[in-house]
Amino acid sequence: MAGVVLLTVLLAVSAWTGELVKLRDDDSYSEEMLVHPLRSGDIAATFQFRTRLDADLRKEKVSHYRLFPKVLGQLISKYSVQELHLSFTQGFWRTKSWGQPLQQAPTGAELWVWFQDSVTDVNKNWKELSNILSGIFCASLNFIDSTNTVTPTASFKPLGLANITDHRLLRYATLPREIVCTENLTPWKKLLPCGSKAGLASLLNAERLYHSSYHSQSVHIRPVCRNANCSNVSWELRQALTVVFDMYSSGLGKRDWSLFKMFSRTITEICPLASQSKIYVDNSGWDKVPLFELNPPTSLESKVAVHGDYRVYAVYDLLQPGIFSTSRNLNVALKWKGGIVEPGQPKPQLFYADRYVSGYGLHTGVINTIVFNNHPYRAYPVLLMETVPWYLRLYVHTLTITTKGKENKPSEYFLL
Repeated sequence: MAGVVLLTVLLAVSAWTGELVKLRDDDSYSEEMLVHPLRSGDIAATFQFRTRLDADLRKEKVSHYRLFPKVLGQLISKYSVQELHLSFTQGFWRTKSWGQPLQQAPTGAELWVWFQDSVTDVNKNWKELSNILSGIFCASLNFIDSTNTVTPTASFKPLGLANITDHRLLRYATLPREIVCTENLTPWKKLLPCGSKAGLASLLNAERLYHSSYHSQSVHIRPVCRNANCSNVSWELRQALTVVFDMYSSGLGKRDWSLFKMFSRTITEICPLASQSKIYVDNSGWDKVPLFELNPPTSLESKVAVHGDYRVYAVYDLLQPGIFSTSRNLNVALKWKGGIVEPGQPKPQLFYADRYVSGYGLHTGVINTIVFNNHPYRAYPVLLMETVPWYLRLYVHTLTITTKGKENKPSEYFLL
């Protein structure tokens, strides 16, 4: 009798395992990391994790989640979210010294959401959604209300699938004074299929990330096409994290660096759920002069055009057999060839902007926005959106725009 019971249990386990293997053909997860040495002496590292759910949350009810976070899937279905973009940033990206960032994000917290056209009360869904996101990411998003929420009419466009662009379905809010800390990072890492236990996410040491010049983490959710004719729709969750380390203030004094020096950790194992796991190191050098060598060496390279300039990236494929053959960990290191190189400025960015406040009070207080266009002959139209607190009174008749020393007038402006 015991043998019969055991045989039945084994058959049930086999059937359940077969169903699990079948489910693995649907969802997908990939991760990558880009390391970019900056001419200012800093090191920029950007992580990107993509999780795809092969189901249309707008039309069908999903009861099983394997890789895609269930808490976000239920959030999309309940509040009819078309797109969601959330970022937490600490520090200021120095465009003039570091170059153009891969992704723009303001200081503090930023949230903007597109809702589906089936939503009848957008403001209600927006308020409840921000409160729930506040609990998920341990942030102060519950302070988002009608006083700091705007509905942009032209500044944003959907980044995923959208049949129409109705800005009445869009809500945008920022919390510039939001302090980013470990409480925001921990729930962010828990959304990853392997968490921070394996793969590239194992490098995300909070003590090192917040001991940096700049730190920004974001969550982006959107519907994407699953096939060429877009007859089937999938949902993509993209988690990005960018950090800039100041190697001089860290006491290193040299431009030599490694993963261990940056994160106090090395990669010991891959994430078994990842279909792609790669590290890209910018090996282009400056002024077409190779200034460093990588250890361990790799034969994989990738050439990509970035802002009109070709960059060469050394590629480490963590899923490649033998990547951990020599040792049980991977510690990519960079060794400078010609000693210490004097800091220099990168090539002037084609188009960027700076903003600062000068003066004080209602009489001398000024908000300065400087837009730089370094193109030799082309002019670009500029669309500027400004969110003004309710307690700050602006006088539109004092608005002045100066271009090359001459006064310029806007073609049109909207006050909401």
